[in-house]
Amino acid sequence: MCGIVSYIGNKNAADVLIEGLTKLEYRGYDSAGIAVFENNKVEVIRSVGKLFNLKEKLSNNKLFGNIGIGHTRWATHGKPSFENAHPHYSDGLVVVHNGIIENYVEIKQNLLKKNYEFSSETDTEVIAHLIHSLYSNDIFKAVKKALKIIKGSYAISVLSEKEPDKLIVARNDSPLVIGKGDNENFAASDIPAVLQYTRDFIFLEDGDIAVITQSNINIYDINGNKIKREVKHIDWNPVMAEKAGYKHFMQKEIYEQPRAITDTIRGKYSIETGNIYFEEFNDIIKNNNIEKIHIVACGTSWHAGLIGKFYIEKFAKIPVEVAIASEYRYGTPLISDKTLFLAISQSGETADTLAALRIAKKNNAKTITLCNVVGSTMTREADGTIHTHAGPEIGVASTKAFTTQVAALFLFALYLSEINNKLDAEKRKYYLNELILLPEKIEEVLEYDNEIEKLAKKYKDYSDFLFLGRNVNYPVALEGALKLKEISYIHAEGYPAGEMKHGPIALIDKSMPVFVIATNSSVFDKVAANIEEVKARDGIVIATLNKSNQDIKEICDDFITVPETVEELSVFTNVVVTQFFAYHCASLLGLDVDQPRNLAKSVTVE
Repeated sequence: MCGIVSYIGNKNAADVLIEGLTKLEYRGYDSAGIAVFENNKVEVIRSVGKLFNLKEKLSNNKLFGNIGIGHTRWATHGKPSFENAHPHYSDGLVVVHNGIIENYVEIKQNLLKKNYEFSSETDTEVIAHLIHSLYSNDIFKAVKKALKIIKGSYAISVLSEKEPDKLIVARNDSPLVIGKGDNENFAASDIPAVLQYTRDFIFLEDGDIAVITQSNINIYDINGNKIKREVKHIDWNPVMAEKAGYKHFMQKEIYEQPRAITDTIRGKYSIETGNIYFEEFNDIIKNNNIEKIHIVACGTSWHAGLIGKFYIEKFAKIPVEVAIASEYRYGTPLISDKTLFLAISQSGETADTLAALRIAKKNNAKTITLCNVVGSTMTREADGTIHTHAGPEIGVASTKAFTTQVAALFLFALYLSEINNKLDAEKRKYYLNELILLPEKIEEVLEYDNEIEKLAKKYKDYSDFLFLGRNVNYPVALEGALKLKEISYIHAEGYPAGEMKHGPIALIDKSMPVFVIATNSSVFDKVAANIEEVKARDGIVIATLNKSNQDIKEICDDFITVPETVEELSVFTNVVVTQFFAYHCASLLGLDVDQPRNLAKSVTVE
């Protein structure tokens, strides 16, 4: 959702801003713009659509200055248009903003009475005029006063012609990081935007306001009291965020999964003893007699949570509820100090999941977040964090973030089983051995890339798909359907195979392919019967199988053979097939795989 980049230093600001916004394209956007201080005034250039439209404008109207702000907008208030694009201007003062201002109508009415004119439908223009109306020779004080009036979520960057030696940035419920450079400084919505310039970052907290000059960064609370924030060094390097020869980021990220899973589980277990190491959770879990677990997430992370429920209940015998964050936060969750709340979010900034986490904390639950981004809001607010080590995931459709989440949940379930003595050391060692072999087995699945592409050529023009799975592979059916609809715009539904007869069977005919997760499992015979039911109605069956259950291949129209593993870990080999299938369908249809329409990587508004 939206992207902010700000710069002050010796470089040409326009170049830094455009490069940074390009790195943030994965967040999703519909318009873009930059503002640069040049020749004693702020110049603003905006455009609708992709960044190349803005770049084309800049090629005809070059900007040369050393301080500026930039933005990519994902529409909330007002349709995508030139007028609604950021930055927004108020007599020499410009603002870019992510988030939603809840009381903008009230503020706008007051500003109209003061003869301020509005040219957009956005809530952001209200911020620009409000700060201008409060300005009296000190831009920091004006911003501080404005933020005390504003209600809602925001990450903002402000530049004024009257004080062109500084940027003012602030955040509340919307991510913003400051990059600390050598005689230059940056602010951005996310790390990749400026990672090529610095690896040292300050993660702002809610209510923080920062004054950034070329040589200094000073941070204050909403009352103007100076505060300190730690500078954190990020190990990611810019190459990790490049395509490395792949056609799309999504394709590259599918191939990165063996490495990402290895990095996520490394150092968290002993194969000799069967012990699992999450020592930081001992005080949170061991000493608090946890009676139930709530897992809350959105989208793909919710699917990971469903698999996590299976693992935890099977291994640790603790009851688990899995909820979609947007439903959880507006329901009546039954939480106590014996509840462990686990929030799953790739970015650590997902608005609904963050709100649910805060509800859990207010109700005295112990809180943990499973997250890929060091220093994100959820990692700071939860009692503990399980970090995945997927590295930057640029493609909007999640792949390696999902599989690293599931790998971490598998280890976490084993950890819980060790704490409450529900799984002995020998059994834990057995599962750990299978987990260690998993990256190698995923490598085998990656070798089927071309074969799966041939399947995609055959089926890409069908308009509807049904994905079926049972037990731990039911969430894989959900995830497979989600990936296909996200990036290829083909209608697809994931369903528990046993529920097929309760509705979806009415849709099955020769024009609706059914993708079945049919690898070996405790319910394989049931899945085989479901395939027979599909074929009896002239349905088309695509299946994932193992070498040991090839006897059903004769009733499948097409199949992919994946390596054998234990049922609990079969989700990994199966989901990679569905990722490839969705990817190739979208690519062959000529669609924008990495930035599918209407979607954003990090959903930071409701």
